[in-house]
Amino acid sequence: MKHLTSDQLRTMYLEFFREKGHAVIPSSSLIPENDPTVLFTTAGMHPLVPFLLGQTHAAGKRLANFQKCIRTGDIDEVGDSTHLTYFEMLGNWSLGDYFKPESIQWSWEFLTSKEWIGLSPDRIAITCFGGDKRHPDLPVDKEAAQIWQNLGVKPDRIAFLEGGVEESKLNWWGPAGQTGPCGPDTEIFYWVPDDIPAPDKFDPDDEGWVEIWNNVFMQYNKNESSQFEQLEQKNVDTGLGFARLVMVLQSVDNVYDTDLFEPIMTVIDQRTNIDDIKAKRIIADHLRTAVFLLAEKVVPSNVDQGYVLRRIIRRTVRFMRLLEVADETKLLNEVIEAVIKKYSPVFPELAENQDFIELELTQEHEKFNIAVSKGIKEFEKYLKDIKDNNPPEKQILSGRLAFKLYDTYGFPIEMTTELAEEVGIKVDREGFDKAFAKHQELSREASAGKFKGGLADNSEITTAYHSLTHILHAALRDVLGNHVEQRGSNITADRLRFDFSHPDKLTDTEKKQIEDWVNHAISNQFAVKQEEMSIEDALATGAIGLFKDKYGGNVTVYTMYNPETDEIYSREICGGPHIETAQDLGKFKIKKEESSSAGIRRIKAVLEK
Repeated sequence: MKHLTSDQLRTMYLEFFREKGHAVIPSSSLIPENDPTVLFTTAGMHPLVPFLLGQTHAAGKRLANFQKCIRTGDIDEVGDSTHLTYFEMLGNWSLGDYFKPESIQWSWEFLTSKEWIGLSPDRIAITCFGGDKRHPDLPVDKEAAQIWQNLGVKPDRIAFLEGGVEESKLNWWGPAGQTGPCGPDTEIFYWVPDDIPAPDKFDPDDEGWVEIWNNVFMQYNKNESSQFEQLEQKNVDTGLGFARLVMVLQSVDNVYDTDLFEPIMTVIDQRTNIDDIKAKRIIADHLRTAVFLLAEKVVPSNVDQGYVLRRIIRRTVRFMRLLEVADETKLLNEVIEAVIKKYSPVFPELAENQDFIELELTQEHEKFNIAVSKGIKEFEKYLKDIKDNNPPEKQILSGRLAFKLYDTYGFPIEMTTELAEEVGIKVDREGFDKAFAKHQELSREASAGKFKGGLADNSEITTAYHSLTHILHAALRDVLGNHVEQRGSNITADRLRFDFSHPDKLTDTEKKQIEDWVNHAISNQFAVKQEEMSIEDALATGAIGLFKDKYGGNVTVYTMYNPETDEIYSREICGGPHIETAQDLGKFKIKKEESSSAGIRRIKAVLEK
């Protein structure tokens, strides 16, 4: 087995798949483009959903990259050996090109060949789809298992996991909603403990086995009758856990002891007075996540991505206090510097936004200190009311109020319990846990998506709204000025939501001008033309696009124009999908215009028939 740095692993992975005919594409933003189902990019496949559904990718049918991701659904697991909030996925994709044999063989070659990683085959195990008794038309994936066996994997090291089609788990992926592409997957596990030989028989529940790679085979379409039909375009979507493989290659038993975290953990060790390893790891994870989000101009707020960022920062501060950090601001700044120094050679946006990152983190830290001070006053009111109106045996702080202290003022339940017990008052921990569990579920749905994979709705009306965001963007730039840039969108079948850079609230006159601009394009039944070209050629034509770097050397440009006069309304670099013409769309109407965050405005609009 080769001992590689994280940077060497990234380079080697991309070189391997480049040799296999894959175009290497850049990492996309952490903020999904035009996907209302998730707050963050949660997997490497997420930005490629339109292409997995059949749209042509400008770079071809074989793609590979490393992708920035964020998941908060299992944030309570952060601090163990493998769970992270921000992480990278290494991925390779086939868009209707190769399928199971090549995908599995190449994964095996990359992992076990001495020319590449050189892992011992004796420490590798596999899971395959074991069928679902509720769906007899979906057989056990014996094909994948046979390919593994042909490569030398012993039958006792292959486990078939049965069931999970409805829950989208247990070696089954998708579909997005009630219908759509889906298929079995096969997962690769590595035996991590160096001091214990790998068991001859594979038990997926044994924590010594760590999943490092997942190969998904999109070969079915689930129709409206809940039947599974073979897809014409069969895709491969893989995701290799970057930090986990780095852990294996650097012969450590947790991701925090790898070079991904070494400079960050060094700073934290030097600045903390209590040796609580999990708390230190949480600080390292959360601040790294915050730096990456702030680099994309996400700012702390009470909604959407900003809310998650705020909770992550405030959770960090709570753990700093647990570790009795003497100078919290100094620790924050030193960790920011360590993260940027480590990652900016790969992600230059970190260094480019260092001043902004430091300012926002410092301000949020100060706001949290103020919130805690206010929370203490509120807490004292609760205690006085309980003392004055209840006999000693019934002096209990309700779970609802304990959760309010947590959710509004950032009080951890342990702090609330400790302060209450100091004056002889108990805390309804069960009630708090119920309120917290409900809060977690809502957060998990928002962050991880309403379904596995985060596929966007591709209905005709949603596609129309997506096309209208291009027209709206052009209208905003024409009416307000070229300083306007897209800062995100959220599109459903009911409405579009569009965030854009602009310092001031729109006047009624401006809103009317924007509506008229968009409706003029609709009344002329604008048509849509798709072209593939180099990024240089696209920019030369005047195409704009916040996400232009996501497609590699070539990009897809969508031009929206008047088919009678060839007047161009909009030309943008985008991943689609789009309608072909604006016939029968109805009338565009702005329903609400508001602030999203500092310097960012938000429009919510609908089509009225």
